[in-house]
Amino acid sequence: MIYNTTYNNEAYIKETNELLGKGYSFIEKLKLKGVGSSRLIIGKLSAKLQPQQKQFNELNYGNIELRPNGILVHFTNRLERFSWAIPYYRLVIYNASFFTIHANGNFIQFQKNKNYTNNKKFLEKMIDLKNEYLHLEYYDG
Repeated sequence: MIYNTTYNNEAYIKETNELLGKGYSFIEKLKLKGVGSSRLIIGKLSAKLQPQQKQFNELNYGNIELRPNGILVHFTNRLERFSWAIPYYRLVIYNASFFTIHANGNFIQFQKNKNYTNNKKFLEKMIDLKNEYLHLEYYDG
């Protein structure tokens, strides 16, 4: 679900808390050593995620916020801010020449540059939390 979060949006707060769980407490944030990525440069958005004004030509940034049951991907377009709520059970990550997050047939593609390398530990933490939530274990066999 994508929300315009430029201004205070009560529906966004209520629906994301129900879908992804409430944000982590201060103590939990300290234990996790942070729950937000630094900014990532957006390379491409799927058609359904592009805002209606479709002025996505200049350099745009996004960041990822961890929640107990999923993630929030925040991104900007001009002066507006949008948030995409993705529960862990719908989250698919591709890591090739671009770093891409997919869910429900939509995607957001981030460029692999200095900002990506600065976020590698955070992205590994996100994958670990997803696997823990879904009770998945990696095995080599």
